[in-house]
Amino acid sequence: MPSKDRQREIARNKLERHMARRAQQARRRRQIYAGIGAGVTLLAVVAVTAILVITRDGDETSPTAQGPTCVYLDPARGTNRIKDVGKPDTTDVPDSGSVTVSIDTNLGNLDLALNREAAPCSVNSFVHLARSGFYDGTTCHRLTTSGIFVLQCGDPFGDGAGGPSYQFGVENTPTNDYPPYPVGSVALARQGNDPNSNGSQFFIVYEDSPNLGADYSLIGKVTSGLDVITDKVAPGGVTDEKEPGSGDGKPKTEVKLEDITTAPDDGGQ
Repeated sequence: MPSKDRQREIARNKLERHMARRAQQARRRRQIYAGIGAGVTLLAVVAVTAILVITRDGDETSPTAQGPTCVYLDPARGTNRIKDVGKPDTTDVPDSGSVTVSIDTNLGNLDLALNREAAPCSVNSFVHLARSGFYDGTTCHRLTTSGIFVLQCGDPFGDGAGGPSYQFGVENTPTNDYPPYPVGSVALARQGNDPNSNGSQFFIVYEDSPNLGADYSLIGKVTSGLDVITDKVAPGGVTDEKEPGSGDGKPKTEVKLEDITTAPDDGGQ
């Protein structure tokens, strides 16, 4: 049986192939669907490659490059667990390359690569929140150790009910891939079955989880530091289980996101 390090290397290679395939599919589609909240019709958001500017005299100028337009709407009525750092930019959103994210935790460092090409609106939101200090000092509020194996973070209040001052729709769901989320995947969490309730919360898959449905925006992968979860957090188990014996609750070993920094890579801005 391969060593743990070899197993992780195999998983990383598998995830890299998976993300490359997803990016290729995104290039073919070039159309991003962003949800606009409960009770409102879902808008198709098209990644426009160029526009023609018309002068008053009717003359055409040169095409102007433009990224996709993203839709970020106010949270559902009655939501009061909000940390407001404003909304991300909604136009000229970068949709190529990747973003390198470094997360300093109380247990060690996690490095992520977020795929702008596959999930531009989701990555745009994550980068906005990270650069606004939204995540700094927050704790990961959920660990699952049975059936599916994820660590969930990103709630500013640490209880699973909080988020930013906006929500948006699902994009880049790996519906044709199995498993949908290989080890090391980074995806956005949402509220219940509402596909338009993405916000700040995200989860990291730390072990094979074939039972995890392809319902969440896949935004990137862990490039280093996954052992922070596998070796230091997961073995400690959970407390305050949602249901007795479920293996789903708050991590017994506290995980605090002390600081998050981002840097463009591979053509990102």
